Amino acid sequence: MNLQQLFRFFSFSYDKIDPLTEVSSLCVDSRLVIPGAVFFAIRGHSYDGHVGIPEAVEKGAVAIVCSQTQNIPQIFEGLVLQVQEVRTIMSTLAARYYDNPSQSLFCVGVTGTNGKTSIAYLTEHLLNQNGKATAVVGTINHHFRDQIWPTEMTTPNSIELQKRLSEFKKAGAKAVVMEVSSHALDQKRADHISFDVGVFTNLTRDHLDYHKTMANYHFAKQRLFTDLLWKTSKISSLAVINTDDVFGRIMKVAEPAQILSYGQKEADFQFKVQTISWEGTEFILKTPVGRFFMKSPLLGTHNIYNSVAAIAVGFASGIQLDLLCDSLKSFRGVPGRLQKVKSQRLNIYVDYAHTPDALEKVLSILKSLRDQVSPTSRIWCVFGCGGDRDKGKRSLMARCAGLFADQIIITSDNPRTEDPEQILNDIQSGFENAQKAKVTKEVDRKKAIEFALSRASKNDVVLIAGKGHEDYQIVGDKKFDFDDYKIATDFEKGIS
Repeated sequence: MNLQQLFRFFSFSYDKIDPLTEVSSLCVDSRLVIPGAVFFAIRGHSYDGHVGIPEAVEKGAVAIVCSQTQNIPQIFEGLVLQVQEVRTIMSTLAARYYDNPSQSLFCVGVTGTNGKTSIAYLTEHLLNQNGKATAVVGTINHHFRDQIWPTEMTTPNSIELQKRLSEFKKAGAKAVVMEVSSHALDQKRADHISFDVGVFTNLTRDHLDYHKTMANYHFAKQRLFTDLLWKTSKISSLAVINTDDVFGRIMKVAEPAQILSYGQKEADFQFKVQTISWEGTEFILKTPVGRFFMKSPLLGTHNIYNSVAAIAVGFASGIQLDLLCDSLKSFRGVPGRLQKVKSQRLNIYVDYAHTPDALEKVLSILKSLRDQVSPTSRIWCVFGCGGDRDKGKRSLMARCAGLFADQIIITSDNPRTEDPEQILNDIQSGFENAQKAKVTKEVDRKKAIEFALSRASKNDVVLIAGKGHEDYQIVGDKKFDFDDYKIATDFEKGIS
């Protein structure tokens, strides 16, 4: 694609550069610029991309998109597009450069505080099992079949996102399920994805260090169902909404989109729990086309919500519900989401729960099962809170743990640039006086996990919460190898 094709509909004087100059790449990192690149200067929270403009010019950029021009060298002979919203233009041009791959894929966007990853993997499984080759863009990684692309954020910038969809399409994907974070929606990273379906899970306290208020947080999530579903090029679009959630009940949806509600209360896809055990869950699902008896190997009511959302998406894609029911039985879970660690003596689970709501849900599930199966056993909870993030939720996490766990070890999560000891003090302030006797502080996360496993008795339940699938720990500005699941597995192997 040449400059004239990429920048069509924009007015330029091409007196300094040939309009037929080929564009080699789109780039937001000046260190990665190559000759022929278009560089987008993004002003972020911790770094202003305008600082990188001279480097981009020196490395051969042929066009600069920016909101201010003072950093552009006078010798630059390429195109300069000065706009107020660089991210918006970047999204437009990224879709154009990669030939709008989402228009020929069945695209599902999942947003909400909790459940995004599980719903993405469940939907991938259901669609794949029924002949729709499906890719995933999410928190753990991006993948299609056996090909995996690592990622550092839930939803990448619009350039990487459009590039990934193009790669999926070329590899043979017919559908894609993506987690769409509130940051991505606020920063317009997914604005030029033509979604077929948007899914809303729930909204609980998280990311207030960024959004400041729950109202702002809700508004960011709502953009998927107003702005993005309104702009989609798909003939029919659908919003799958959890109407048991208070924010789901007030979620605005663009008029062209139809709504399918799900939940335990009156809804299009309404479920009723039958049995929950260590082996899985059974429930009745009432749908627009009849009632179905469902079995899932996943634990907990929250995973029924996730499963029903995925079933609704599968139904929207044209798959018969009886086939979806059969496919659900063979789903074996998501890395780091109530992931069971093999042990002959304990019930050990690793979970990503890093918000008060998520921790409460996971612990309540484990407590309910414990009470049914082995009421004399104890629940151990190992958790921490991330540094440089919302401090207000630290005491709330403590209250959740204090309500459900018998023994609690508070430890480091990803402390980043904060003092780990101060983070633990913030957490500890949330425990009531009567609960403090069952709390142990251990800054070293590996030692904290091993402390719980070494002191737990036969049939006890141990939850290692907060990091889930992550295979690293961030201390200061450095990232170290660290995997909760591997540490627990290695410990159990060592004593077996």
